[in-house]
Amino acid sequence: MNPEASFRFSHAVTRQPGKSVAHGIRDGAGPDPDSGAFLREHEAYVQALRATGAEVTVLEPLEDFPDSVFVEDPALCVAGAAIILRPGAESRFGERDPMRRALDEIFTRVIDLPEGGFVDGGDILVTGREVLIGLSARTDEAGVAQLDRILAELGVPLRIVQTPPEILHFKTGCGLLDAETIFATAPLVRSGCFDGYEVVECPEGEEPAANLIRVNDTVFLAKGFPRTAALLREKGYAVTELSVAEAAKLDGGLSCMSLRFTPDPSS
Repeated sequence: MNPEASFRFSHAVTRQPGKSVAHGIRDGAGPDPDSGAFLREHEAYVQALRATGAEVTVLEPLEDFPDSVFVEDPALCVAGAAIILRPGAESRFGERDPMRRALDEIFTRVIDLPEGGFVDGGDILVTGREVLIGLSARTDEAGVAQLDRILAELGVPLRIVQTPPEILHFKTGCGLLDAETIFATAPLVRSGCFDGYEVVECPEGEEPAANLIRVNDTVFLAKGFPRTAALLREKGYAVTELSVAEAAKLDGGLSCMSLRFTPDPSS
């Protein structure tokens, strides 16, 4: 694996939220997202991705699938290939075919995860040396075993870690800062799953900030977490703060709303 391929990307794919986004699934109770406000946040997100130098494809909304704005869950792009996953929520299965059609336009190799298990992209963290995948309510051992076989053919090591039961996805509690540095909440740090990496611990009380992403030379951080922003800037990272208030109402965040990749990693 090329270590910088974990955060340097030439392309990204996003999908506009539809008016139906108010009916998206969520882990708990709370207010529905406002579709107009969500769209404005999404447009700012796309502009920020483009500002990093990435070529961004914006797909049309899928009104029949309220959660389809979260494009990271039905697919994984790694090592010059796209893998169509099997989301753990049955209502999201219909997102797979439209995503496959979109990625067929970009990648020469698109692989379907075989039946027999479930994997959500939100449980996958690609580092400079391996893929970390957290078992969760949406990702099971059978699905991980199928993914492991595919990644082995691509020359990408996979390691299973445990997702804390109180969070929906593994990446709810962590994000990559560079090839060897991970930002994570205290429970994940204490779990030891990042032993061997440089780890920056999330300030207490700002745990939602852990769902950050590094795109080229920029770290995207959710707005509203001043201690995290100051900490990252002190460590030398260029930080762009973005509002994800509407996505958060559906347990979503910065990583969920884009697939980030380089179609030909040798270029």
